[in-house]
Amino acid sequence: MLKIEDLHIYYGGVHALKGINVEVPAGKVITLIGANGAGKSSTLRCVCGLVKLSSGRVLFEGNDISTIKSYERVRMGIAMVPEGRRIFTNMSVMENLQMGAFSRKDTAGIKNDLERIYTLFPKMKERTHQKAVTLSGGEQQMLAVSRALMSNPRLLLMDEPSLGLAPTLIEEMYRTIEVIHSAGLTIMLVEQNARSALKLANYGYVMEVGNIVLQGPSIDLANDEGVKRAYIGA
Repeated sequence: MLKIEDLHIYYGGVHALKGINVEVPAGKVITLIGANGAGKSSTLRCVCGLVKLSSGRVLFEGNDISTIKSYERVRMGIAMVPEGRRIFTNMSVMENLQMGAFSRKDTAGIKNDLERIYTLFPKMKERTHQKAVTLSGGEQQMLAVSRALMSNPRLLLMDEPSLGLAPTLIEEMYRTIEVIHSAGLTIMLVEQNARSALKLANYGYVMEVGNIVLQGPSIDLANDEGVKRAYIGA
């Protein structure tokens, strides 16, 4: 579904991504793990069009989207749950969800997806008219995921979905991701919580300072001694 080919990104004089290659097959969960500054978030931001690549290509369902605007990528079926949630705090929960569906014209489909989200996250229905700023951290993360799902994506990019959440909420979030994936959604997941990410994903890439230094089936990475020492712990 998604192919990243020889991707380079510079921020001024900083070479953030150094020719990485990543594939995300349809129907799978692929994870990028690594320390802060490894280039994980830059990779996702490039895929969704928020960061301009310096060279290389990004292909989505066989189409080169390297120069396509971010809002056009949403219409093509790519949505992102950004790091730090980035919800519209002065808008209500419903207004945030409506913003997620801004590119859609299928009224019946929007209504059906809204009901699906209310089933997935009952608290979103309870908080429909509340300002997003009044939600707890966990509820704000639920809203960020819900807003992305309202675009009816085929590829969901998730950047640190467990960041700042209590352990019990992290478990709940990962159960939710499993439910979303089981419904057929392809997911590209960036996480520092390597243990949880590798448990969920089918395949993983380990990134260090803009390079992919290791890749393979998630179960193999989870059992790799180097990965254990660096990212999982004993």
